[in-house]
Amino acid sequence: MATHTSSPLSTLPKNLPASFMKEITDNFSADRQLGKGAFGTVFKGILSNGEVIAVKQLGANSAVSHERQFENEAVNLMAAQHDNIVKLVHYCHETQKKVVEHDRKYVIVDVTETFLCYEYLSNGNLDNYLFGSGKKFDWPERFKIIKGICQGLDFLHNGTGQHIVHMDLKPDNILLDDNMIPKISDFGLSRLFGQEQTRINTQTVVGAFGYLAPEYLYRGEISTQSDIYSLGMLLIQISTGEKNKSNAEDKCGTKFIEQVRQEWTDRKITSMYASLPAGHLQEIKRCIEIGLQCVEVDRKKRLSITEIIDKLNGIR
Repeated sequence: MATHTSSPLSTLPKNLPASFMKEITDNFSADRQLGKGAFGTVFKGILSNGEVIAVKQLGANSAVSHERQFENEAVNLMAAQHDNIVKLVHYCHETQKKVVEHDRKYVIVDVTETFLCYEYLSNGNLDNYLFGSGKKFDWPERFKIIKGICQGLDFLHNGTGQHIVHMDLKPDNILLDDNMIPKISDFGLSRLFGQEQTRINTQTVVGAFGYLAPEYLYRGEISTQSDIYSLGMLLIQISTGEKNKSNAEDKCGTKFIEQVRQEWTDRKITSMYASLPAGHLQEIKRCIEIGLQCVEVDRKKRLSITEIIDKLNGIR
């Protein structure tokens, strides 16, 4: 498993002023916008030495508060230094007193601006590659991406001494670098568990339709197995090329799972990928099987990330 070997203390992100964030993004120009998600807008930032970084301006109207988003992302990303996890390079958490009008009176309030800066990944997100109109990638590249995502998730679940549950795994949150190495991003919902902790409950259920584990959606139950459910959806889509188009009526993606179970038989895989070598066909079948095991309704029947990696490597 590849990890960054430099000392965490020497690479800790710096707290930079909000004025610096505005300067490097050309005052958050629309031309610099890279994307917009549930937790904020991402802009391209260009440093004085020409280096490009991605600057996320945390959104004010998210279901998760500014403070919570900032704490989730900053703390958990500082703990997760791995080649398959996006790197946090700088941040900004600045509170200033400002005069605003309220009920026809002027009042002084504290206004906090919060930004997170990441390494810039030129190939965008996995959703664009899987379902966009651009270049499609071949099976060996897809298999490499599957393995990379799993290695990143293994590090989150087992590699930091505590358990980090991402809570929002989906194609949009897998970024690709120049060499098509996948990096897990967007930790706005993530939870950090203590060593002895295996699950917690929450009153607030948020996340992407089609990727929500049933026990999380219906009981607010969070565990590493919540991530495994979402990972299963990722594996199925990367392997089949089919898009999970679930909506508010099907938040767990049940219809998509049933469609894959019924349609993606050995015969279909063999006919769809007739030109591929037998070894690649076996890998595709294995990945679909693993994906379907990951999306079992009963979380105890799902594979652990360690078992998934072993199966991908043909060990189990």
